[in-house]
Amino acid sequence: MKRKIFISLLLTLLMYSLTGCGTKKNNDSSTSGNSTKRTSILSTNDIFTDRDLEQNVDISAATTYTVKDNKNITITEEGIFVIAGNAKNTSIIVNTDDNSKVQLVLSNLTITNDNNPCIYVKNADKVFVTITGSNSLTVSETFTSDSTTNLDAVIFSKDDLVMNGAGILNISSTDNGITSKDDLKITGGTINISCTSDGLEANNSIAIKDGTITINSKKDGLHTEYDDDSVGYIYISGGTLNITASDDAIHATTIVETDGGKITVNSREGIEGTYIQINDGTINITASDDGINAGAKSSSYTPTIEINDGNITINMGPGDTDALDSNGDLYINGGTLDITATSPFDYDGTAEYNGGTIIVNGEEKNEITNQMIGGRN
Repeated sequence: MKRKIFISLLLTLLMYSLTGCGTKKNNDSSTSGNSTKRTSILSTNDIFTDRDLEQNVDISAATTYTVKDNKNITITEEGIFVIAGNAKNTSIIVNTDDNSKVQLVLSNLTITNDNNPCIYVKNADKVFVTITGSNSLTVSETFTSDSTTNLDAVIFSKDDLVMNGAGILNISSTDNGITSKDDLKITGGTINISCTSDGLEANNSIAIKDGTITINSKKDGLHTEYDDDSVGYIYISGGTLNITASDDAIHATTIVETDGGKITVNSREGIEGTYIQINDGTINITASDDGINAGAKSSSYTPTIEINDGNITINMGPGDTDALDSNGDLYINGGTLDITATSPFDYDGTAEYNGGTIIVNGEEKNEITNQMIGGRN
């Protein structure tokens, strides 16, 4: 009996020691060769539904509207609605119950408004904006507000919003381009945004699976933020993004995760968030402040930059600038990182170089230096 008890205790201790190894705050890690590969920090399997990813829609039973000057179109029930025509000072308003899903199919639509959103989702469960043909939405003057909300985007949604399709959508705005006060997803289409504020804005998340997105913004290209600092992530797994921004190209309160796609940015700061994880993708950053910056914007995560794979090129402007600036930790586990900068790295916590290729100013390096101790936000 004592022998059985001893063996049982030994097995328990062995299992405990195996399960207790390799744990870091915020995510797990496993070692393969000399490279530490960490799992995705986001639960990415649940981000996109099958309907989100459908780029074509059956409109045989759809209701068709043709826009007219100075006449709003209000949709009050679930269904598929084709919107076409050319008009001034008209809005497509979705105001259904909390459980309704509405699909707006833009079919060679042109709307030019003075001060109201061209599309306003006042209430719904989820709205799909499917782009077909060539479309243009413009707000040319100062936005007005309703009694409770600052309606400050050409497409403004209080609920979940999905942009998909195979057409072209041009947006010109005197404030934001596309705003969702919940989740914003883009899975297809060609979207061109010129705006004086944020190009894509959401409270909870922005997720991009596919499509070609070009943004010229006087503030941020992509921006997520809410009163609750535990939400507000940006996830990119595909598509082509070309962003020119006066402030941050990509700005998230919590997490920025890239699992693919081609991202080209020219901005004051390239990518900013609390936890930045690059698992794949081709990323080209030209910045005048920080290229990639992990700051303490969320109390739920330790500021971290983690590069596991991908091809990242960072070109920094002269002066007090950092290519990679973490107010916490910095991990380079794989991929190719090509930096042109006076200060390639600045971190306040732990730095680990576990794999991948680092090139600084044309020379391959085998370590992470700390050029400027005492990071900034």
